Amino acid sequence: DVKQGKTALRLLWVLGYDASIIDHKESGRTAISKGFLDYAKEVANENISIFKSILSNELPLIGIEPSTLLIFRDEYPNLVNKSQREDALFVKNQCFLIDEFICQEMDKGNISSDLFVDDFKEISIHGHCHQKALSSVSFTKKMLTLPRNYTIKVIPSGCCGMAGSFGYENYDLSMKIGELVLFPAIKNQNHEITTCAPGTSCRQQIKDGTNTRAFHPVEILWLAIIKPN
Repeated sequence: DVKQGKTALRLLWVLGYDASIIDHKESGRTAISKGFLDYAKEVANENISIFKSILSNELPLIGIEPSTLLIFRDEYPNLVNKSQREDALFVKNQCFLIDEFICQEMDKGNISSDLFVDDFKEISIHGHCHQKALSSVSFTKKMLTLPRNYTIKVIPSGCCGMAGSFGYENYDLSMKIGELVLFPAIKNQNHEITTCAPGTSCRQQIKDGTNTRAFHPVEILWLAIIKPN
């Protein structure tokens, strides 16, 4: 959402990156989930038209919400007009979750633990379903090891039960899904452990099912980074 987006920008700026927001259409994820494919195709065509001339190997598209960023990788190449498919494949290869981008920069030596506090903290991660299918929760886990004394574990959960609007339309069932693994894991953990969830819907589901606030990973890193004077 807006708060996490602003936090991601601030984090990237302090890390030394010239990040900015490009005016574009919403992703079309909700339209696809409800079967409004004609509208989703219009959105995809417009977004590819916008980003094809902006992105490059040096200027990637970075997203913080797995379901909306990963639509560029998964659905867009098959959804756009045939005349735009080559452009969609190009854009696909320039798209990264912020977790992936920061891990790449860590591997290059461009981001180090020296930029972060040495405080001790335990964090448990619930991964988003799109993230698990098309990327990996391991990027989130690695990113959160930038503060040297952070201990990270991944909750072995499946879907949180929300799945877009499914949880609101099938509330009782969504709560039962959450109770399979995710909710008990959070309810039974030490209250000092910070819960992390990259997905907006997952964070809402965790709040509804456990009365626990889950943080986006950029929020956790922002709180841990040493701010310039």
